[in-house]
Amino acid sequence: MTHPAPPAADAPLPTLTVLGAPDVLRRIEGRREECVDAVRRAYLAHDAGESANPHSAFLRFPDRPSSRIISLPAYLGGETETAGIKWIASFPENTRHGLARASAILLLNDIETGYPYACVESSIISATRTAASAVLGAETLIGSRTAGAIGIVGSGLIAGHVTRFLTDLDWKADGYRVFDLRRENAERFAAGLAEHAPEGTDVRAVDTVEEAFRDCDLVVLTTVAGEPHLHDPALLAHNPVVLHLSLRDLAPELVLASQNFTDDIDHAVRERTSLHLTEQRVGHRDFIDGTLADLLRGRVARDPGRPAVFSPFGLGVLDLAIGRWAYEGAVADGAGTTVSDFFQNAAR
Repeated sequence: MTHPAPPAADAPLPTLTVLGAPDVLRRIEGRREECVDAVRRAYLAHDAGESANPHSAFLRFPDRPSSRIISLPAYLGGETETAGIKWIASFPENTRHGLARASAILLLNDIETGYPYACVESSIISATRTAASAVLGAETLIGSRTAGAIGIVGSGLIAGHVTRFLTDLDWKADGYRVFDLRRENAERFAAGLAEHAPEGTDVRAVDTVEEAFRDCDLVVLTTVAGEPHLHDPALLAHNPVVLHLSLRDLAPELVLASQNFTDDIDHAVRERTSLHLTEQRVGHRDFIDGTLADLLRGRVARDPGRPAVFSPFGLGVLDLAIGRWAYEGAVADGAGTTVSDFFQNAAR
């Protein structure tokens, strides 16, 4: 049995580069097509077995039931060849104090030495990979970048990232219908969306969730719901594509009325997601038609005579794909702060 040679005595000591939110944003802005491509390649690598993606772990607090911190460790091989972990907190009460609900960091590790080489602000990475995954799923299920009208349910950060991707990727839509439990939030979101939408696009805040579904070819669910709140299969009677990004909005009745796709079945059918609740009701997973990789590789196809629901759990390999891409580009542009002596005891 052979062993790899030890590092040369004069090998450079590991360094750690820190990328903050401004560095990440500068890298992403104007390059959202590249983000979608990075996510596509990550999904295909994961499908080909070139990854390791353990289940995420949820840290919950007995006195803060709405708050949690999630760890997502992963390894992505192929052209990315990196490992790492995202540590993302969700504290909804933050919004009452003027802070964003989510905060996160991503650590990237060198797979030869194990040393972390980058620490990246990751609330933006997380939102970007979620939005890139969503628009990739929408394009794959619809077959184009065109929708008559698009419904938005939940007008927070993720909805903003999704609509920015739709705009930057030149999606054609006649209009948008925005619903939020707080009407003022829906109006504010609609006003911002109208500023960036092509002239003549009909952008409206609506009073009911039904209006965000009605006559919309594409519906984007980005709420913070912990339990299903949509129960009527009639919402899907016109066979839309639904991007179920918040994972817990749809009651089993709607899931069973649809074609269902996800990113990884074992990951998505857990933690009381709508898919998990449906499995508990019917005792099997046969209602899940496949994964996005199945669709991309042509192993399954959408039935246009049924509603299609894409419920991506959000794989850690996607954070690695976007994080590594952002890191390489930002460092090439001279961004970030490198700490040369962070691992001052590394030499042995």
